Amino acid sequence: MAEKLYVFGTGNASALNCYNTCFALRKGDEYLMCDAGGGNGILRILKEMDVPLTAVHHLVVTHEHTDHVLGVVWMVRMIATAMLQGKYEGNLHIYGHEELLGKVRTLCTLTLQKKHCAVFDDRILFEAVADGETRKALEYEVTFFDIHSTKAPQFGFTLQLESGKKLTCLGDEPYNELCRPYAEHADWLLSEAFCLYEDRERFKPYEKHHSTAKDGAQQAADLEVKNLVLWHTEDSDLVNRKARYTAEAAKEFGGTIYVPDDGEIIEL
Repeated sequence: MAEKLYVFGTGNASALNCYNTCFALRKGDEYLMCDAGGGNGILRILKEMDVPLTAVHHLVVTHEHTDHVLGVVWMVRMIATAMLQGKYEGNLHIYGHEELLGKVRTLCTLTLQKKHCAVFDDRILFEAVADGETRKALEYEVTFFDIHSTKAPQFGFTLQLESGKKLTCLGDEPYNELCRPYAEHADWLLSEAFCLYEDRERFKPYEKHHSTAKDGAQQAADLEVKNLVLWHTEDSDLVNRKARYTAEAAKEFGGTIYVPDDGEIIEL
């Protein structure tokens, strides 16, 4: 069975009409999850998409911003509870750079009960990764890389799917040329697009260290990728977002463009 991309959320930090950007790769009946959004809304989304917590054993956290990390605390709480109740088999591996994992651990320690934190380092394992380091997660060889963020330190990752196709997640900031070895010739490139280029004066993406659909598409063309996924957007016009973002990106990029809605499943 081909792997699938489960899109949990597609919005940026200030989005109110959709959830913050986070997703998972489904392989068989297991999931490699990336980020968890900004709150316990992730639990509702997992339920609606029929993703059991017991099938999530690998969780990548890209960076410390609230719209990516606070949902992780809820994941830890619920999985720790399931562990204590004998309803979760195996361990939960949480991947991120060392400084970030220290902050995730502190957030959990300050906000969760002692019984939840008692499983840390025994069954909930904080796996610090370095720039360029490869770890095995869900049988994938996942290579993590520093995206050279202009704000908080942030890691993206790249891996090879069972089909041999290359998938690269660039995080939620504009592509940096230093990341070319990880992104070039990707079959699937996951990229942020804060807004449309035509709306740049309204949403000020560059001031926020983000990019537009046009920018993301130009980068994808230069990197010679095949499939481009654009998300982490503003949410002012969700009804027309898919059509408008796709149209703008298609002027710059000849490959396949995906502008998913929350809850979509994409076959990879």
